[in-house]
Amino acid sequence: MTATADLRHEYALACQGFARIAGVDEAGRGAWAGPVVAGAVILPLDRFDLAHTLRGVNDSKQLTPAERQALLPVIVETAVAVGVGHAAQDEIDALGIVPATRRAMQRALAALTVAPDALLVDGLALPALALPYLAMNRGDQQSLSIAAASIVAKVTRDRFMDSLDEVFPQYGFREHKGYGTPLHQAALRHFGPCAAHRLTFAPVRALLSGAKEQPAP
Repeated sequence: MTATADLRHEYALACQGFARIAGVDEAGRGAWAGPVVAGAVILPLDRFDLAHTLRGVNDSKQLTPAERQALLPVIVETAVAVGVGHAAQDEIDALGIVPATRRAMQRALAALTVAPDALLVDGLALPALALPYLAMNRGDQQSLSIAAASIVAKVTRDRFMDSLDEVFPQYGFREHKGYGTPLHQAALRHFGPCAAHRLTFAPVRALLSGAKEQPAP
């Protein structure tokens, strides 16, 4: 059965006196190329029609690209504030994917035009922030704020990977968004890594130590 995000966790924090609760999520953590992108969304919990207005907002992985594209402007129009942050592939290589993801999340929160007083975060703890937070496994399937943030992050990153496809068309970034699909693996074997790849990720690193496949004469 598909889980549906709701506002239980937001209302529980509101009952504790927190008024501006930001949901935070990322996209691209497991990809082999491109940035990791984070979204942060503060919803107006005083709106009686909030759940109805955001009907259909859920974990971005459970939605089609067309559904995510249609929901993004609804989220932006409804939210009190929306922020986006990213960490590029060179930061991922230098820091590791978990610290880089935290950095992207912190940048998304810093981009909010309204400062949150509490956070709901999908998966990762954010101990560097002096804010109360709840790190939730599969939070994008539970919290409407996190689900909204997941859509913001996913659509933003997908659009970036589409633009990257124009720079490096031989890798098929528009189709697989940098994830390790058979198409991506074949392109890596044939062309080797490009500037967009995460060179410390094991499949890419393995290719660096081998010879690039040469086209048949």
